[in-house]
Amino acid sequence: MIKRVPTDQLEPGMFIHDLNCGWLAHPFVLNQFKIVNQAEIDKIAGYGIKEVYIDTALGSDVPGAQTQAEIHEELDRKMVDVVKETEKPISHTSVDEELVYAKQVFSEANQVIHDIMSDVRFGKQIELEKIEPVVENMTLSVLRNSGALTSLARVKQKDNYTFLHSVSVGVLLINFCQHLGLGREIIQQAGVGGLLHDIGKMKTPIGVLNKPAKLSDEELLIMKQHVMHGIAILQNTAGVTPLSLSIAAQHHERVDGSGYPASLKGNEISQFGQMAAIVDVYDAITSNRIYHQAMEPTAALRKLLEWSKFHFNEELVQHFIRCIGIYPVGTLVSLESGLLGVVIEEGTQNLLHPIVRVVYDSRKDSPLTPYEIDLSQASAKDRIVGHESPAKWKIDTQQFL
Repeated sequence: MIKRVPTDQLEPGMFIHDLNCGWLAHPFVLNQFKIVNQAEIDKIAGYGIKEVYIDTALGSDVPGAQTQAEIHEELDRKMVDVVKETEKPISHTSVDEELVYAKQVFSEANQVIHDIMSDVRFGKQIELEKIEPVVENMTLSVLRNSGALTSLARVKQKDNYTFLHSVSVGVLLINFCQHLGLGREIIQQAGVGGLLHDIGKMKTPIGVLNKPAKLSDEELLIMKQHVMHGIAILQNTAGVTPLSLSIAAQHHERVDGSGYPASLKGNEISQFGQMAAIVDVYDAITSNRIYHQAMEPTAALRKLLEWSKFHFNEELVQHFIRCIGIYPVGTLVSLESGLLGVVIEEGTQNLLHPIVRVVYDSRKDSPLTPYEIDLSQASAKDRIVGHESPAKWKIDTQQFL
């Protein structure tokens, strides 16, 4: 049985099923292992990990600890409560229409960030005037239909991860700010901060940045220095605002003080630093990376809600869930009828009832001629019962958007 237990209740002989720290780079070779001694427990705690999952079939038990199934059920109920009264702003265009423009915007943003990061690696100054028009175009796309650009931001190639991750964080921060009703100037500054939040990685040795294996303790310390490098670069870049700088400086801080580089706690971290931390982790855990299989968005949001117990601002996490929706555009969902569909538009009256493009019949294990169901309509007579892995069903969700 898989159970979640506090780190301070761990003992030698227990089997770690999941270190429960997808938001954290750590030096453990495996995520699953049997605890041999107290030193291993101290190392886990030393990395700011407050709770882990153990497998009682492979090691000692902790009587009374909640099971993974119970926790998932509890978190799923909480997510539903968070979004059930949320109304999304009416989109000015459909996802289908906006995707044409969003693809151009995303491609342009990726090229600009690629060029800027390459320039920084070779010691050149950042030219902010190249970034600001990109952020403006991203903002306009999000305002027309937030689902189009955010769905594109989930698709990444491992060899281009650093660049694409920067663009995705920029997109998500723009969307987050727009959801919170912040002004265009603030959104622009947040978008710039998101695009440049990892600029310090260009001062990280390539052998560490692109190492195709777990980093050692020493290499992790080198990697963490990217934040300080980023601060130094942006402080010397004309036109960078304090808001944009705070995003680069604080996206690895955690509200319990376990983050870096300054171990800030609670409101010592700016609102935008706290927002960036949430967005940065969400994008990282929904992306395929070395030694990390991407989570589906719904599972990732559940994890953020779980981790907000210690590491993130829970109120902001709930706002982010409302912003993204439990089933973001591009999510593969299973319906009560046994049909599988791709979410193509978020529900405007209720985020639990989006428009779905049905593409597969799981009962017959057979693809279907795609057709749409608006789950907000009484005539739909179907409902979402969960999310699915596209890889499991060999479905490329992007081709149905």
